[in-house]
Amino acid sequence: MTKTITDQPQAKGVARLREFTRHERESGTHPAIAMLRSRPQSRSEENRKVVEYARIERGQTG
Repeated sequence: MTKTITDQPQAKGVARLREFTRHERESGTHPAIAMLRSRPQSRSEENRKVVEYARIERGQTG
């Protein structure tokens, strides 16, 4: 009687893991994303007022 496909031993190679880790290591961060993250965040004074009004409306003082 022949063995079924589930009875066959599976070859557990490390090639898939090695390629996955290589891809993750080499992918890194895209230069455009790094530029956006390093850019200073400028917020207008009008925006700050809205944030404070919303905070007061929620009942958070201080």
